[in-house]
Amino acid sequence: MADERFGLGEILAAAEDAAPVESIDVIARNLRDRFGAVAVSFLFLDLVGRELVRLTEEGEPHGGRGADRIGLRDSVHDEVLRTQRLIVTPDGRGGQQVIAPVTNRGDTIGVLELTLPHAGEDVLEQVGQAAHALAYIIVTDRRFTDLYLWGQRTTAVSLAAEIQHQLLPTASCCEAAQFTLAGALAPAEDIGGDTFDYALDRETLHLSVTDAMGHNVDSALLATLLVNASRGARRAGCDLAEQARQTHQALLDHGRGTLATGQLLRVSLDGTGAQLVNAGHPWPLLLRDGAVREVPLDVNLPFGVPAPRPHRVQDLDLRPGDRLMLYTDGVQERAAGTVDLSALLSKTRYQHPRETVRALVGAVMDACHGQLADDATVLCLDWHGPGPGGRHTQAGADTGDPLAMDTRRPAAGDR
Repeated sequence: MADERFGLGEILAAAEDAAPVESIDVIARNLRDRFGAVAVSFLFLDLVGRELVRLTEEGEPHGGRGADRIGLRDSVHDEVLRTQRLIVTPDGRGGQQVIAPVTNRGDTIGVLELTLPHAGEDVLEQVGQAAHALAYIIVTDRRFTDLYLWGQRTTAVSLAAEIQHQLLPTASCCEAAQFTLAGALAPAEDIGGDTFDYALDRETLHLSVTDAMGHNVDSALLATLLVNASRGARRAGCDLAEQARQTHQALLDHGRGTLATGQLLRVSLDGTGAQLVNAGHPWPLLLRDGAVREVPLDVNLPFGVPAPRPHRVQDLDLRPGDRLMLYTDGVQERAAGTVDLSALLSKTRYQHPRETVRALVGAVMDACHGQLADDATVLCLDWHGPGPGGRHTQAGADTGDPLAMDTRRPAAGDR
């Protein structure tokens, strides 16, 4: 049975013939029929990145407080996601439990978990291929169904949060030859006006972090103005100065006297330079050659505050090997201020930006006992630079510390 090899094309074709809500069932049946797999399930990573929520082949998604939820901290699932390697453990009944990462371009969607009577090399390779295919299937299918959003929600989501999370990029992480980036917004159940955004074109990586004044629905509506004004200018091909001007003007025209801080960045993928607009926002942190420092910037007034001069476009010194972290003030407000950002950035320097972001958000939430006074938003960029040797990450995993790397069999997923 294990000699019958199958490729990504076969799995993708089978899923394409099914309804979007049935794709996971297609993968589960394929694995069960070919290898005698039992207890096949997919586990979603929740919105905050601290828990997994199980979706079985037969069941509906289990979001909310009654879900089968698994804490990530110090778990085997956490190790799978961090290292992006398939892990096999005995199931206690003579079989083997297999856990494989389901990841697309560094964006960890969750894990595929199943029990096999036997897990040889050939079978494990094909399970890894199935997990790889599942990532593509979910990325495609989530345009048509709320199934995956249900699975991600482990807490109630307010109207403001619903608005705010729809402003965020579909994927919180992205990898390319020249860079790796990851972002997060916490908490998931309440909103204080934060957003992060990114987009990639043939020549440029665009980034932004914004923090709209206020809380709840008013701040979410203000963030909607910010993000869509910025995106509209970006998509029209405007330069960074014009993007800042239109974002600022949107708040002057429609913000009813409100304001927002923010940073807009553009990084040329050919390595010729990076530029930044700083609208009253906290300075970024830069990790270079093992040392962390603030990036001193000229500060313009926040967006929405009338000013005699336009927002200034500044050059940003960004070199291959640098890690840049942008964040909102909620990361350091009140109890969150006890978190040493520089120390945490240094401690996680060998980890994937996704893991650094997750560690920082986790530290902030722990410091506040899960009750943040304001949004905590982080955007972490690793700049590798142009050229075929630019990328340092492998399969969306850690970046090179030999003590952090797992020597177990790598999954075929997300190559």
